[in-house]
Amino acid sequence: MQGKRLERVNQLIKEEISTLVQRELKDPRLGFVTITEVDVTPDLKQAKVFVSVLGPEEKWVSSFTALENARGFIWSWLRKHLDLRVTPQLLFRPDRSMEHAARMQSLLAGLHRQEPPEPQE
Repeated sequence: MQGKRLERVNQLIKEEISTLVQRELKDPRLGFVTITEVDVTPDLKQAKVFVSVLGPEEKWVSSFTALENARGFIWSWLRKHLDLRVTPQLLFRPDRSMEHAARMQSLLAGLHRQEPPEPQE
């Protein structure tokens, strides 16, 4: 039961932060940010919030700076809007899996273009 509850809490926090980032945070440093995953500890004291940013490294840096500056605002929003006994401390972490997947796709496409044609009989 604990696992299912934790999954629901993870999903709920992910949805709330995603909505908040899209609609409430007006920081110009914030790029195209996607909350990819939330991982809350079983005691609900901490939540790792995995974030992906579309764009070059400078966009990642500025977006994470904006998120760090908004951490208190986001936490207090969650505290008011979620019916949780404890509101976890938020730890923002980069999620570069989408960037990695795009790079792999590009490399594979490049290899595909370089393949010699099949010999015909």
